[in-house]
Amino acid sequence: MPRNGNTSTVTIKGSVVIPVATRRRLGIKPGTKVSFTDNGTDVVLHPRTAEAIKALRGCLKTGGNLTRALLAERRREREREDRGWR
Repeated sequence: MPRNGNTSTVTIKGSVVIPVATRRRLGIKPGTKVSFTDNGTDVVLHPRTAEAIKALRGCLKTGGNLTRALLAERRREREREDRGWR
């Protein structure tokens, strides 16, 4: 559900203008990288600012060590393969 009722028109080149209040709130400045998610009915814009990336910290909930979790999973896979469970 949108936070406000701002609208923008898509140009012939596919560009849209992000309202200034939204840009300020999200820290989007000229040159900011963004990505898009298409969920089938909506397109969501994700700014790739330092603040946005910092906010993602901990979202994987692996106990703080993704490398350790990945190595443990690889070890389990190797053990299954050694037992012949492919």
